[in-house]
Amino acid sequence: MGLLVSALIVSPALAQKVSKENVSAINTARMRAESINGGLSNYRAAKCMYATGKGGGDCLKNASDGFLFVFDGGAPGWQEAAEPPTVETEILISDDGASVLEVVYNGDPR
Repeated sequence: MGLLVSALIVSPALAQKVSKENVSAINTARMRAESINGGLSNYRAAKCMYATGKGGGDCLKNASDGFLFVFDGGAPGWQEAAEPPTVETEILISDDGASVLEVVYNGDPR
């Protein structure tokens, strides 16, 4: 059991740290998407946009000129109910994670 625990501790996946800028960028992008799509009573971003420990997971497409996130969204509970998304958002966040540089796309899923 101790060997298993030590193997998990040094696992490369667990050893990677997500920067505070990346965490801030995820939150900034998700909050902007919530705002432009009617607020939390009408909209929820894809689960990957809540995965701050994973840096946004599959939603993070590029981090070279800021943080570019592309993610789906829909009515509250859409993913849990296995419903299709109703909105796709592509949004570029600044390198420091604090501001939206551009909402590239927000509309029907492409």
